[in-house]
Amino acid sequence: MIDPDGARAGGGQDVQPEVELKLDLEPERVNAFLDWAGLPPDHAVDRLQAVYFDTPDRDLARRGFSLRIRRSGRRRIQTVKAGGKGSAGLFSRDEWEMPVRGGTPLLDDRTPVATVLGERTALIAPAFSVEVERRTWRIVEGDAAIELVLDRGMIRADGREEPVCEIELELKAGDPSALFALARRIDGEVPVRPAVLTKSERGYRLCDAPPPFFRAEPLALDPATSIEGAFLQIMAAALRHYRLNEALLFDHYRPEALHQARVAVRRLRTALTLFAPLLAKADARAFQAELRWLAHSLGDARDLDVLLPRLAPDDPQRPIIEQAQAAAHRRVLQGLHSARVRMLLIDLVAWLAARPIRRKGAKPAAHFAAARLGKYRRRIARRGKHLARLTDEARHAVRKDAKKLRYGAEFFAGLFDRKRHRRRRKAFIDRLARLQEELGALNDLANAPATLARYGMTANFSPVEREALLAAAARAQENFADLRGFWRP
Repeated sequence: MIDPDGARAGGGQDVQPEVELKLDLEPERVNAFLDWAGLPPDHAVDRLQAVYFDTPDRDLARRGFSLRIRRSGRRRIQTVKAGGKGSAGLFSRDEWEMPVRGGTPLLDDRTPVATVLGERTALIAPAFSVEVERRTWRIVEGDAAIELVLDRGMIRADGREEPVCEIELELKAGDPSALFALARRIDGEVPVRPAVLTKSERGYRLCDAPPPFFRAEPLALDPATSIEGAFLQIMAAALRHYRLNEALLFDHYRPEALHQARVAVRRLRTALTLFAPLLAKADARAFQAELRWLAHSLGDARDLDVLLPRLAPDDPQRPIIEQAQAAAHRRVLQGLHSARVRMLLIDLVAWLAARPIRRKGAKPAAHFAAARLGKYRRRIARRGKHLARLTDEARHAVRKDAKKLRYGAEFFAGLFDRKRHRRRRKAFIDRLARLQEELGALNDLANAPATLARYGMTANFSPVEREALLAAAARAQENFADLRGFWRP
């Protein structure tokens, strides 16, 4: 997930890599954290004020950069960071840092900003500000030395504000596993979760209306990416997808955010399945089991969210389902707040940081991806024949394979980026998505009677609807089966 190896040079200035584990801490838990016996008595306290800059069209953010001037006392430091997306708690970024005299950025050849923006550099202006109190401790345990930082304060943009409260752990010496051992000890005192948003990302989000949910972000793997690099990027993106929607659910239950959280869990499980030949079987099985449990714990609420719109407003069963839905929503939030979920997230990040791919052959990821995608395409073509005649269970198996293939196609898309690949890829994913959608509708219909039966009720759906969905799914299967894999020469 993170490559902390050596620095790269940029603009004639050495670039120092920064690697740290970030954890979100609930603001109301700060005092409990400060009372933790594991904190050394001596620590430094600073007050930091930072202004972030960009063009009105956010050209820097769109290109993956952030630019800030941070003031601590009378000292001002300008920092440009590249590649700032958090990989589920772990951050690795290139930085260009220099002292400045005032509050106006210096954008000469010592930073990449002028090269990146060209003439639009002249449009740079303040975008938002961050003010935090920073407490810093140094923790030494055996051979490990860790800098622990607590930042708490406020982000402000366009008259809106949002609290920030996060812990940063940076390894100064020793084995990286010490970071995660310390994170688990902290969680034993106060609940923490891997952070996925940088302060700059949070500032930019504050400038806009809050979204009701987050879809999976496009993943652009470079064609030269190694198999290990592809796996780490895919898993990091899926963890980020999950955490963004989990955070929305903590703030307010949203059915679509729950759905996207479940999609993220499925994407994690799909990645583990696709890369299974290269992973330690015991590790893959253990994480699959925990992710399956997490998905199941969210399933009842999702089933009821899907079922309720099917019931007419005057259906006498509707009040019962609404009560059951509210109870399921409460159970979801209780489960997400559990130590089991937090440890699953921290353990996943720790496992990925330890580079779990076992067989690191010389072949590029594209060879591996083509073989795995081809396997699932052939399986769907074989199992999906005569789709309308299959049992509900058999169709559900085809649906699960379609999900794996679709997520895999999205994961590996960047590995096959020639013009012919892009043209075929769009048609492939579009038709596969349609097949998945039709099979999903059939599965929802098939699950509805069992969901109602749990509450002592019966289904009253028209058989005509089922026949129409079967016909649509069969057509989608035939249209998909006609396509060749976009990854083929």
